[in-house]
Amino acid sequence: MNTIAVIGAGTMGNGIAHVFAQSGFKVNLVDISQPSLEKGLATITKNLDRMVAKEKIGEAEKNQTLAHIHTHTNLAEGVKAVDLVVEAATENLDIKLKIFKELDSVCDVQTILATNTSSISITQIGAVTKRPDKVIGMHFMNPVPIMKLVEIIRGYSTSDEVTQTIMELSKKLGKTPTEVNDYPGFVANRILMPMLNEAIETLYNGVAGVHEIDTVMKLGMAHPMGPLQLADFIGLDVCLSILNVMYDGFKNPKYAPCPLLVNMVMAGKLGVKSGEGFYDYTESRKAEKVSKQFS
Repeated sequence: MNTIAVIGAGTMGNGIAHVFAQSGFKVNLVDISQPSLEKGLATITKNLDRMVAKEKIGEAEKNQTLAHIHTHTNLAEGVKAVDLVVEAATENLDIKLKIFKELDSVCDVQTILATNTSSISITQIGAVTKRPDKVIGMHFMNPVPIMKLVEIIRGYSTSDEVTQTIMELSKKLGKTPTEVNDYPGFVANRILMPMLNEAIETLYNGVAGVHEIDTVMKLGMAHPMGPLQLADFIGLDVCLSILNVMYDGFKNPKYAPCPLLVNMVMAGKLGVKSGEGFYDYTESRKAEKVSKQFS
């Protein structure tokens, strides 16, 4: 396996492209937006510069990594003759199904199709293709260049051979792949999102404020980041989407998103990406200033 296509140049997509390119793979980074591609490359360059400054890599390795990445705005051109496609588009079922139908029609018959979805059914995605045995989940953690875990999710029809191939490939990236089965939220988000939702419920019910809730979890449970700050970092819209997938999939009220989360997303308060969530990021990217609404 030599050539990889990554669909989507956003936070996850550029991180996935980064780790593949740094591991010596030729990477086609595909996005319908040229500005998004430019922003993605700028992020990769910035992260590599940071690694050079910390003496984790040299200038030559940085330049070689960037040379491995080629950008495309045309999907068919970007996935031509690649061994693996990793889709990292918006966490939206309709968008993903549309992408996979198109990928199935333009990719070589042997190309493996992976998705970085954090909650959506691999079986459902695979079912819209003529190669469900070659469709698999490859869920990286954010930030991709740093986090070691990759959840490898088997759909109902995913073959043993494809699963083993992706497990071994993940190890070549310096990651620790963990195989899980295809149920809403998989493992990481099935456990994480109810915790974040409960923290939001705790705030919603007036038990404590934002800073207090996060302090309890950081100092009392040794979490590196409080749950409300983590939700801001993930994106409140993403959290809502994942909770809705699990609620729809299990029909269990314990996965129902808190009304406060729903209202914040409707109001456009999405966390770091919008400049405000449970914390105010307009003056500091370190989330030091608590939003007045929840102080």
